[in-house]
Parts: sequence; C-alpha cells; structure tokens
Amino acid sequence: MSKEREVIHSRVWEEVAEPDNPFAAAACYCSGYDVYGDLLGKASWIEYLYLLLKQERPAPEKAKLLEGLAVAVANPGPREHSVRAAMCAGVGGSTSASSLMAALAVGAGQLNGAHEVAVAMAYWQDCGKNLMAWQERLKHPLQEERADIWLPLEHPPGFDPHGASCATPVRQTLAFLAKYHSEGVLTWLQQHRLELEAAANCPLAMSGVAAAAMIDLDFSIQQGEMLYLLLRLPGAAAHALEQQEYGWRRYPFFANGLKLSTEPQL
Repeated sequence: MSKEREVIHSRVWEEVAEPDNPFAAAACYCSGYDVYGDLLGKASWIEYLYLLLKQERPAPEKAKLLEGLAVAVANPGPREHSVRAAMCAGVGGSTSASSLMAALAVGAGQLNGAHEVAVAMAYWQDCGKNLMAWQERLKHPLQEERADIWLPLEHPPGFDPHGASCATPVRQTLAFLAKYHSEGVLTWLQQHRLELEAAANCPLAMSGVAAAAMIDLDFSIQQGEMLYLLLRLPGAAAHALEQQEYGWRRYPFFANGLKLSTEPQL
C-alpha cells in the first residue's frame, strides 16, 4: 500500500514547491495573491494584515481605518499593565520572547485587554445601534455561564472603571476613526458617547473604541481579539528594550521597595 500523502488544508495560504526541493517554496500565495511576485512592494503591511485575516483585499477606507487603529493602540504606555509586564521582563534580563509573552499574557485579560475587546464586540453584535438596548445591557450585564477561564467582568466592557472623564487620546482616536465609516458604529458611538457613559457610570476607554473599530472592519470576535493582542505588541517591545538598556536601578516602578543589603540572609 502506498503511503497516503499529507495535505495542509488552508484557505489563507498556498505554496508551490521548488523543482529541486519539495520543502522550499518557489511561490507563496495568500488568498490567491502572489506574495513575493505581486504583493511585495505594492501592498502595505496593513493591507496585507487585513488580507491574512479576512482573505480579501480591504477597501481604501477600511485600510485607513485599520491603519489608524494600529497607530492608536501600538503603544498603550508604560503605565498599562501589559506594557509594564514586558518592562519587568526586560529589566530583569529575560529573553525577547519572554518579554512579548509577558505582554501577551497580561494583555489578554479583561482590564483594557483583548478579552474585554471581545466581550465589547459581543455587545455590539447584540445591541447594534440601539441606545435603549445598550443602556439596559450596561446596567444589567450578562454573566458568562462558564467561569473556568474568565471570571465575571467587574466593569462594563469598553469603559474605564477608574476614569474620571473620557481621556483626550480616546476622544481623539474616536473622532479620527469615525470619519472613515460615516454609517458605522464608530460614528454612532461618537454621537451617543455621553449617554453610554452615563449608563455605564464610567468613561469610554480605548478598548471600547477598538471594539467598535473591529466591528466596522467586519472582523469576527475571534479575529478582533487576536488582532488587538497583536497590534499592542510594538509598544511592549520598545519599552522592554528600553528598560533592558536602563537597568533595574532606573526602573520607574517600585524603586522605594528595593533595599539592598550586604548582610547574608538566613
């Protein structure tokens, strides 16, 4: 009996082998596009990213929307939990992979993390542009039946439980992104932000803007969650490298709690 040929099934990727090496690709196709013969030098990174996830070329407005979102969330800053996790790894001398894995682990959560974006996207799918439905959902959020992975959210998803008012960068990002989809949920969110904030009893957060943008980009909840994890890694990487260079003596957090002693510890 002949050995059955192994086949990789993928809608995203196809390879044509080199004539003299079946393990090396002579041509690579992403959703039908020749990556190195056609896309390279013609498509932007953002357009290629959209193609990878959606298996279709983005319209110019969607490419601009995704590019704006990518810039807005690329670096949440050193006070954000996932970035600080990467900084801790960097200043502690961990490997580059460890720094990014730390950022992913912390950034996957429910406080400005990727799972919060996923839950907020689910709210958009359920409530759409119905203000009364949103007000009811924010005041009486649904609780997941399973608690083996995620505990119940302690605040309305997409809103800042510690905020006093909507932060300027959040408002700037919302205003910028909304202009690329006049009929989308981003525009509706901008128009009804104050009513939603009143119902949530806390201001809109960047995660809420990101969730609305993912809906306008036609991403599924799973795609939006994955993409939010990916888009925030550049800032985590930059801060991890910076802290690795500075060293622990210049680490900005917990300095008062570090006390060195020459006495042996029993």
